[in-house]
Parts: sequence; C-alpha cells; structure tokens
Amino acid sequence: MASTDRDQTLETLLNELHNLQSVTDITGKTTRANNGKKSKSKAPAPPISQSLDTLLSNLHELRHKVGDNEPSTATEDDFKELAKTIEEKKKAVEERQKEVYASLARMGKLLDKKFSIALPETGPLFTSETAMEALERTIAMHLFRTGSFDVAHTFMEESCMDTPPTNHNQFVDMHRILTALSHNDFEPALTWCASNRKFLTERQSTLEFALHRAQFLALLLSPTDPDARQTAIDYSKQHFPALYAEHRPAIQRLLTSVLFAKPGLAGSPYADLVQGPDAASLFAREYCAQLGLGEQVPMKVAIDIGGSGALARIEKGRKIIKDARTGWSTADELPIEIPLLPQHRYHSVFICPVSREQASETNPAMMLECGHVVAKESLGKLTKGAAK
Repeated sequence: MASTDRDQTLETLLNELHNLQSVTDITGKTTRANNGKKSKSKAPAPPISQSLDTLLSNLHELRHKVGDNEPSTATEDDFKELAKTIEEKKKAVEERQKEVYASLARMGKLLDKKFSIALPETGPLFTSETAMEALERTIAMHLFRTGSFDVAHTFMEESCMDTPPTNHNQFVDMHRILTALSHNDFEPALTWCASNRKFLTERQSTLEFALHRAQFLALLLSPTDPDARQTAIDYSKQHFPALYAEHRPAIQRLLTSVLFAKPGLAGSPYADLVQGPDAASLFAREYCAQLGLGEQVPMKVAIDIGGSGALARIEKGRKIIKDARTGWSTADELPIEIPLLPQHRYHSVFICPVSREQASETNPAMMLECGHVVAKESLGKLTKGAAK
C-alpha cells in the first residue's frame, strides 16, 4: 500500500512538472487550461514571449507611421488601438505569470510531501581555499569527461583556474572518437584499439571485435551501396581471420546473415544481430579504464546515491547516534546500511566465518590452501593455535 502511495505521489509530481514546462513553453502548445484537449472554457493566455513580441511589433509599426522627418501618417485611432493592445498584452502576461506561480507553488508542496526529511544539518562546507580548488577541479573534470568542453572552459575562466584538470586532452580525444562512432566511422576507434592492444588483451576485452562487428553490419545493411553484401564479405576476409579463434560462433552467424541481408535482417533468424552490444559505450568504458578511471562519472554517482535517499538515511542515523550519546566506531565506515543499486556496488562485503567480523583494509580476507577464506586476524590466531 505504501508503495502504491509513493507511485501516485511520483506520478502527480511528474504531471505537475509537465504542466510547469507547458506554461513556461515559448511555443505555448499546451497549458493546464486545455491540457491538449478541446475545452469550452476561455482560451489560455499566449506565452509571455509571444505577447511581448506582438507588442514590440505594434510599437515598431506605429513608430514607422510617425516617422522622424517625414509627415506622420499615424492617426488618433492608431494610438487608441496601441493603448488597447498594451492593456490586452499586460493582462495576458499577468495571466500567464499567475499560471506559472500557481504551478510552482503546487510543485513545491508536492516536493515537500515527497521529500519530507530535511537535508542534513552540516556545518559550512568547502570554506577553505584547498577545498574550493578541489571542488572546482572536480566540476571541471566532470564537464570535460561528459563532453561539455565549452562549458568547461567558461567555468575555468570564471573560477580562475590556472591549469585544466588531469587527462582533459584525453577526454577531448575520447569524445572525438565517440562522435566518429555516432556517424558510423569506426576507423578512429580501431586505430585506438591497435595502439592499446596489449592493454585490451590483458583485460580480455571484446572491444575490437565489437567494432569490427558493427562495421561489418553497417556495410552489409548500407542503403546506398548496391553491392553491400560483397563489400561486407570483403571486409570480413580482411579483418575476421585474426579474431576467428576467439569469436568463432559470433563470426559464423555474421557471415551466415549475409544470405538474409536483402531485403533486411528483420524477420530473419539473425534479426537480433542488429540489436547487438553498443560499441560506443564499450569503447568509452575501455578508454576510461585505460586512464585508470571507472566507467561511471564520479559526480553523477555521488548525486545519484545521495539523491536516492542515502543522505536522508545517514542524517537519521546521525541523529539517533547523537541522541544515544554514542559515536561512530571508525571514521571510514557508516553505522547503518545504505541500500544501493547493483551498478553502484563496487566491493563485496566479506564476513569472517570465524570471528564474525567484517573484513577491512587492515584486516582483509585471506584464502587458505584448502580454498576456505577467513580474515587475516583470524588466520593469525589459527596459525598460533596450530603452532602450540
């Protein structure tokens, strides 16, 4: 029942957000008044920008009639009509503003209802110069990594950063290659694979095959090449032999799919080949791994975890501990469990079967010759016991 209430609250919140977007849309295609449906009520007010543009147009038209040096062609009726237009547009702007403010008020109430727990009452953060520099560098790195280069350079100028973050040139190169992949240009990515083949081999990465696979299918299904099948076969002869031993079943399916290429693979036993692995995301993951970085963007991970309830749980636990007049036992652990999505679980938690203690950096898990795993401290105690 509680889950249903949460779903309804979220749906109402999303509907209100859509309505807010509608009333602030410069096109004015939809509003709360009509909600995209026919209504017998008064037509909604036009967008504010449209009202102002109409008013400016009327002013310019009247100014042209009045002229600077030429005899004026404007009449008294023109001025009366302008005054009437000004009043109408003023009312239209006010009406639209009321819709915006009303929607904002409803949005605020829904947010307060959905997120009833207040934000943590922490002290002033990032007040020192070192902390501010670290924060600004983290933001700049996030912008470079996500490909927002213009925004990143503007941010650096406004925050007076002397040097760009580490690896910023590599991120420029990464997005250059990703842009090429989005246009079915696989050559830059394959060149990178050739330069980093040792690294990819050690990781047992399938990136190079995924790129050749995507290139093969792009050639095979090309709508502009009248001899697309032969072009794809020639490409496979050139690049697949070196990959055949490791990817034999996949290559066999690719070559057999040539028989079904016309009029297309849809409806054939090989239709699933079109929905294969995303070569671009795989390339980005391997590229970041080569730089020693994780697949996910750190700032996004922090926001996703913090915004999904982690901060609220930590604050609640902090208050309980404070009321109980106790403190955290260690500085690098949380006193409560924070539920995370699978993609945000980076390390397994090991509980020693002997001491029932959780493994840590100072007390890691150790594997015995028999295959059993115990904590390092427990292993030391077992060793001492055996020596006696």
